[in-house]
Amino acid sequence: MNHSDNFSQYDGDYDDEVCEKGEVVKFGSIVIPVFFSVVIALSITGNILVLVILALYENLKSLTNIFILNLAISDLVFTTGLPFWAIYHIWGWLFSEALCKIVTFIFFTGFYSSILFLTIMTIYRYLAVVHPLSDLSTQKISSGVFVSVLLWMISIGAAMPSLLYSTLVSVPHKDKQSLGCEYKTTLWKNIGISQQNIFFLVAFAVMAFCYIRILGRIRKTRSHTKKRAVKLVFCIVAVFFIGWVPYNVVIFLRILADNVVAPFDKCEASIQLDYAFYVCRLIAFSHCCLNPVFYAFVGVKFRSHLKSMLHRILIRQTPVEEQHVRMQNFSRGSMY
Repeated sequence: MNHSDNFSQYDGDYDDEVCEKGEVVKFGSIVIPVFFSVVIALSITGNILVLVILALYENLKSLTNIFILNLAISDLVFTTGLPFWAIYHIWGWLFSEALCKIVTFIFFTGFYSSILFLTIMTIYRYLAVVHPLSDLSTQKISSGVFVSVLLWMISIGAAMPSLLYSTLVSVPHKDKQSLGCEYKTTLWKNIGISQQNIFFLVAFAVMAFCYIRILGRIRKTRSHTKKRAVKLVFCIVAVFFIGWVPYNVVIFLRILADNVVAPFDKCEASIQLDYAFYVCRLIAFSHCCLNPVFYAFVGVKFRSHLKSMLHRILIRQTPVEEQHVRMQNFSRGSMY
């Protein structure tokens, strides 16, 4: 992720004159910390709520619930990087190089794991709806644990370049120098962005195929439970892609700008691209707090569990009533 140009008031020579970016920097230093603060609060509250409801009310032998659990953890991992980037936009990088590497690594691990768990949830829904009698659609908890561990290992592997090749760089300002947390070279920065886009495109292709097949099959069924489950996963995936597509397009265009490719070799175009980058990144990074919202609005069982939990907190149930609720919920399937 390219962060250092967020603080550069000058970005090379455009038509033999310095490109002033003070207003862009000021915009970022005000809007981004405020927005990130809201996203962090909502994400921590919402995703911890999902984990608590899964633990109290749901049967974790369900493959779907295992993936929802991992998605919530993934969103929380992603969120842990946001406070550092919020501070970064106000004062530059104030921490050590080791922390720069760790924060970037954790952040990207959360990003890649989100994509992978959304993809596997879509594939599982596809198998359950289109091939309900296949062995793959009826796998047990051991398979869910194995797949989850495998996806986390892939995410960690994909994020490893950010751990190995991130470093502190000097960022020029009009009247002072500050530090940025950035890839060591332009080559690794381009590799990182290309990897993000490739992950994104592959996931998009897989999910598009699955949903075309699912929609074709779902029109022939009257199962409201199945339709509701598909609707929830579709909403989560759709919002993820609506949020991340503009961001991935913009970071690709910034590669062109860094290599002084027309029309981004003009100062005005570069400034407009910087504003687009800020706005698209705000939208993209907010995805980590949106999944619990969709569980609440689309997932009927989630709303029911949330009401039960609030009821237990406000009006304490007797041990007999609690045991009865636990036995009912343990016999249920996924959180749809």
